[in-house]
Amino acid sequence: MGFPAQRIGILTGGGDCPGLNGVIRAVAKTAQGTYGAATLGIEDGFEGLVEGRMHELVPRELSGILALGGTILGTSNKGDPWHYPVETAPGKLEIQDVSYKALRNIERWGIDALVAVGGDGTMHIASRLMAAGVPVVGVPKTIDNDVAATDVTFGFDTAVSVVSEAIDRLTTTASSHHRVMVVEVMGRYAGWIALMGGVAGGADVILLPEIPFRWEHVFRKVNERHASGKRYSIVCVAEGARLPGGGEVIRELDIRRTDAKQLGGIGAVVAAEIQAGTGDEARVVVLGHLQRGGSPTAADRLLATGYGVAAAHCACSGQHGVMVAMRNGAVVPVPLAEATASQRTVPPDHEMVRAARAVGTSFGDA
Repeated sequence: MGFPAQRIGILTGGGDCPGLNGVIRAVAKTAQGTYGAATLGIEDGFEGLVEGRMHELVPRELSGILALGGTILGTSNKGDPWHYPVETAPGKLEIQDVSYKALRNIERWGIDALVAVGGDGTMHIASRLMAAGVPVVGVPKTIDNDVAATDVTFGFDTAVSVVSEAIDRLTTTASSHHRVMVVEVMGRYAGWIALMGGVAGGADVILLPEIPFRWEHVFRKVNERHASGKRYSIVCVAEGARLPGGGEVIRELDIRRTDAKQLGGIGAVVAAEIQAGTGDEARVVVLGHLQRGGSPTAADRLLATGYGVAAAHCACSGQHGVMVAMRNGAVVPVPLAEATASQRTVPPDHEMVRAARAVGTSFGDA
């Protein structure tokens, strides 16, 4: 246990997602209303922490933001203080350790505890800050649902709803034109969005990073549907799914990010292979940032509020070095070390994988 905090800093790191504003609102209102603690909003994630941008959150700023997508504080996935892009000459970037700037700003602002809202990368940075002496509380955020030590991250339910609705809409045009529609979804190295969104949308083939697939099995499923009179198919593919040769499809490399790989493009590869291998016309739709935008679902608003309240209680009561997590229906603090020990991926024998197989969905492996 650390010391109770009277000045709470909060930042939102990594990619945006629905529910961030709900967490900001819950943290600030709980800290201010229950503990009388000031809440400082750090702008643009860890970039703002390094570059010294923050402002105090006042009640007026918190009004009406629960249903608002994105984050009123701004965010960035390129602000790791230990891996920070610095322009040393016009057009020349150099990666430097500028963590001393982040630590100096925390001291200068008088922050007693920092609430870091983000995904796997943010939790790793939070752990490094904790090791450097900063009292930290983590809140798991990502549409990818890949943060360990929690049953679910907020933002995930909204992303799944977007995928499901998109597949519903694409099914009507696929059936009208007798095409194969390939839907590429986010998730990085975890297939949760593809699995849950694909099952909810009734996809015929779901391709995940966790389950190796072969082209002939994908072709067989499409051909079987065609032979039975179903002249269209829906394929939902995770951006991190590995090709039969084992490789990933990488859109580009960005050295400003701690993980430089930007995945994307596998949907086009899958569509081209299906068209060549089956003779059926295939089209690809990349949902991309549509999955991150818009208003959060009711489930994500509830989860964001529960996480934010719990994080404020931890920060203000001196319970630091933890991440708030959903465990068996309850929000509880877990050690940050547990949250960063591994990545939460889809078990190949997950109950929803088994359910999908039972209703005839192919994962391209048999």
